[in-house]
Amino acid sequence: MRRTAVRSGTGAAPGEPVPSPSPSAPGAGAGAAEQAPAAAPAPAPAAPALRLQTEFPFELPRGYVDEAGTVHRDGVMRLATARDELVPLRDIRVQENPAYLSVVLLGRVITRLGTLPLVHDGVVENMFASDLAFLQDFYRQINAEGHTRAAVECPHCAEPFEVELGGSRLGES
Repeated sequence: MRRTAVRSGTGAAPGEPVPSPSPSAPGAGAGAAEQAPAAAPAPAPAAPALRLQTEFPFELPRGYVDEAGTVHRDGVMRLATARDELVPLRDIRVQENPAYLSVVLLGRVITRLGTLPLVHDGVVENMFASDLAFLQDFYRQINAEGHTRAAVECPHCAEPFEVELGGSRLGES
């Protein structure tokens, strides 16, 4: 990494002595310390910083029904971390039944579902199968950034289309 010296407004090159103001220059003398320094030119406005979107809203096809009979459909899922995909592998339920991986994983990355105070694997476990399938697909979409699809061409009619290359279960590639 190359570092450059900060230049002062005097036009002097780095390492050169900066000329001191002459006694006749404005601001020189006894009152110089009391006067405000010359205003530096305003910096050019910075380009807006790109922010990574880490949370994604969704709406379940059917909705989760809680113990009171309330249906919860709208929610938020965050991007998964490596830890999110590794920790469930130590879970005894996942070790005994690998299909349980998606339930535990979704319980970690869903941050909000309707008015539920907490979303965990027990909530995901009691969802309708169609909602679970929706969430599994949604998880793949937001975490793969579209890298699991490939453009191909039909060998018979030469019609272009896309195919899904990702794994069949969450946590697979």
